[in-house]
Amino acid sequence: MPEKSDFSIATQQLVEGWSGATAAFPYDRLTVERFRSAFPGARWRDDLRAWFVPGTTAERRLNRWFGREMSGVLAYADERGRDAFAFQPVESRYLEVADDLRIRTPYSKTVVAEMRAVRWAWWDGDLKAWRVPFRSWEELQRHWPAIEAAAQWNEPEERQKRRQARKGSPEQQEAAARASERRRRRYPVPDETLPPLERVAMTHQGAVIFTDLTGELVEDAIVKRYYSGVSAAGVTLVWATWRKPTHTELVKAWPARWPANTQDLARGWWQPTLEELRVERRKASSVERAQETARSGKG
Repeated sequence: MPEKSDFSIATQQLVEGWSGATAAFPYDRLTVERFRSAFPGARWRDDLRAWFVPGTTAERRLNRWFGREMSGVLAYADERGRDAFAFQPVESRYLEVADDLRIRTPYSKTVVAEMRAVRWAWWDGDLKAWRVPFRSWEELQRHWPAIEAAAQWNEPEERQKRRQARKGSPEQQEAAARASERRRRRYPVPDETLPPLERVAMTHQGAVIFTDLTGELVEDAIVKRYYSGVSAAGVTLVWATWRKPTHTELVKAWPARWPANTQDLARGWWQPTLEELRVERRKASSVERAQETARSGKG
């Protein structure tokens, strides 16, 4: 269970006319299940990044519920976890011990996936660290070898060594060619089933917004080399230009009711499902935070 300061409750008056309150807290499956059971009318709002509970008494009911969640049971679990850590501590450059456990590593998709698998772990954007209460120490311990190995693999000096080792190799040349192709911001689409412009679409390279259809024919060799997920069998492919959608655009995008079928995948583009949109929203949010941090640093 997150600490009390991790919860955020606020009264809301939405533009649709609904009044109620929002509740935000670090994700945990069991907490969400208990929350949905206590508030069956609650709905997740991506635009608010919080749960919305309708009703004029929603804030009062939420405060009562969170008060019950902050019970002595969880405090006892934290004490047990603290004792377990003291008995079998881990010393690592990536782990800091404070009022909870704090993990700072170079960015790694593996680290992110492993940390999300640890119950109660949450990302503190202000501290630029993952925070884990002591009650989750045993879970963190099981994931720690993979976390530490991925962190070491992504250290700047280790990446530099690998870049030097690959320099001039066929793999490096192929990676450079693929990066060059992606910078052209183009994608092959069938001329008989053209994608909509200025709307979020899913492709084999992630979510994009197609901006223009050039009408220029695509060479088969380029499709085979860089766009293997797109089928050129029996169709004429033309180039479409694209840009990456913003987080706001991804939040507003209308999800598909069903996953893409074989025909959609062969075509190369399709309407994203809610799960696909959630993944893309996390990516876009991370990129936009990094860009904002970089701009703040330069200022």
